[in-house]
Amino acid sequence: MTKKRRGRRSTPARLLLPLLTTLGVSCFAVVGLAAETRPNILLVFLDNTGWADFGPYGGGALRGAPSPTIDRLAKEGVTLLNFNTEAQCTPSRSALMTGRFAIRSGTHSVPIGVPYYGLVPWERTLAEILSDAGYMTGHFGKWHLGKTSGRYPTDQGFDEWYGIPNSTDEMFWSSPDLLRPFTDAALAEQVVPEAERPFLMEGKKGKGSRRIEPYTADTRRTIDADLVARTKNFMKRAKRKGKRFFAYVPLTAMHYPTLPHPDFEGRSPAGMYGDMLVQTDHYVGELLEALDDLGISDDTLVIFTADNGVEDPVNGDGHFTGWTGPWSGTYFTAMEGGLRVPFIARWPGRIEAGRTTNGIAHLVDLMPTLAGWAGAEMPADRPVDGVDLGEFIEGGIEASPRKGFPVYVADTLHAVKWRDWKAHYVWQPTKNSPKQSFSTLPRIVNLLQDPGETRQSAEPFNTWIQYGAIQMMLEFEMSMRKSPSVPVGAPDDWQPEGR
Repeated sequence: MTKKRRGRRSTPARLLLPLLTTLGVSCFAVVGLAAETRPNILLVFLDNTGWADFGPYGGGALRGAPSPTIDRLAKEGVTLLNFNTEAQCTPSRSALMTGRFAIRSGTHSVPIGVPYYGLVPWERTLAEILSDAGYMTGHFGKWHLGKTSGRYPTDQGFDEWYGIPNSTDEMFWSSPDLLRPFTDAALAEQVVPEAERPFLMEGKKGKGSRRIEPYTADTRRTIDADLVARTKNFMKRAKRKGKRFFAYVPLTAMHYPTLPHPDFEGRSPAGMYGDMLVQTDHYVGELLEALDDLGISDDTLVIFTADNGVEDPVNGDGHFTGWTGPWSGTYFTAMEGGLRVPFIARWPGRIEAGRTTNGIAHLVDLMPTLAGWAGAEMPADRPVDGVDLGEFIEGGIEASPRKGFPVYVADTLHAVKWRDWKAHYVWQPTKNSPKQSFSTLPRIVNLLQDPGETRQSAEPFNTWIQYGAIQMMLEFEMSMRKSPSVPVGAPDDWQPEGR
């Protein structure tokens, strides 16, 4: 079981016991006191967002999209400069929910043209362990981890959910008129069967999920506002019930097509992408204001991050892609521009305010970290790749316990990141670039000296670095052989051999 972290400012219950007993306070009060150290959790999770889109990372006003809310959040919490994801949407969401690299869960690729995919019921999710720890759990946004009965959010630990089961760009299937400049709209309408067109959905645990309305260009413009409104209602209900909550809010911004809400259209000189940055900053502000109104800001851990980096420029005309700052590359690659995303965490009185660090962290680390803060029990019957970073994020230690990680793009190892270095075994600068494989020595880059990953490191570094990286990969490969991955497309009743 994961050890519950009390925090540097709290007094351990074992030291309070003699005093409380003397005062005639029962040991049950100690349990209640300990429970009150657990935070509410509000996790805002953006889609395909540039590392440098917001002010704390060099964007904001410089990007043509001021971000006063995100700027304030950074001043009140910690900003991680080296927070990493998987290369694609589905793998990243799988890593977040399971604490396991997606290659283990059979979720290493975005599902395209397949009817049966997602997390098998055997996987233990973040929502499940928090629910077991007494949290009220809600999902409001994009799921992308299953669209069949048994694989919706409420089948994986959430008490309720509202949003879309798959990706934002599927709205074109319900809005063929948008395709008129590129193809015949009538043909586009015929290609996608009506039964396969996307819908907004909602569900409650034990009652199944249902379609509400088609997901079209119009609903794409307003969905994030609806997600924020439902999240505020959820937090209000949890407060009324006296329950700790986990509100998971995977917004649809910044995924293409960037169609801002009418209230935000034209708000940025950077085009519609800039409009959506301004919109997102405003919506985060609404959520923070809701915490203030409920009087629970000091009791709530707020995390602001994203599933992966920027899209390929071919998805738009330049206004439709994020800003990577010094990093290069896009999602669907092992480049820093596709892996690094913003990460800001605030928990007043617990996380040191105004701190910035370049220590390495990864999406898989959130599950054990949140479990530690929430007093939840991590699964012990399977490999978990995440590392508990609670003390590092709080500011109790300066160095991150994570030293690196493998970078899989789909089911192929593209790179290994270790400390300030990266070894590329497959070189692919953008999603649509040709791939170059290295059969002998990988391409080694120094991320401090060469953040754009433009040149091979000179000897002896290009051989020395391999020892640390290869050792880490050998350990991971041994773990994979000992505990084989879930097969892609595994049925609902899949279990590891011997179960």
